[in-house]
Amino acid sequence: MSSPLNNEQPKIIPLADAPMAPPAPEPAPASEGASATASGFVADPEHTARFQPQIVQAISKVYDPEIPVNIYELGLVYDIEVDADDNAAIRMTLTAPACPSAQTIPLDVERRVREVEGLKNVSVAVVWDPPWTRDRMSDAAKLTLGLF
Repeated sequence: MSSPLNNEQPKIIPLADAPMAPPAPEPAPASEGASATASGFVADPEHTARFQPQIVQAISKVYDPEIPVNIYELGLVYDIEVDADDNAAIRMTLTAPACPSAQTIPLDVERRVREVEGLKNVSVAVVWDPPWTRDRMSDAAKLTLGLF
């Protein structure tokens, strides 16, 4: 997946029933091949590659209640990154800012990704830039929705 396109701090939607996360350690300098965010999270390509298949599988269990396609195939997930301490950061969007499920979908993503064994912490950021379009959908999603 790609790195954030700008330096804006994405809005983090925490779980209401989740324990408070411990304070973040001082950010380490970004190593070659790693990407850093404004919050100090430094993605580790090796850890990202190791966990990404399980995270994608977990996210693929989350559906928009109005669309019979999972949110990963809809192209709502922009980035999946894991740091060297096995903390995951998910950057995603919704089909529209006024989406009726705007409060529940990111929480469902966080709950599902927290089920991935070996991850310590999970943060989900909902972003609106770049805006979602149908072009982000997989061919399977387009076929399911009759868009071919």
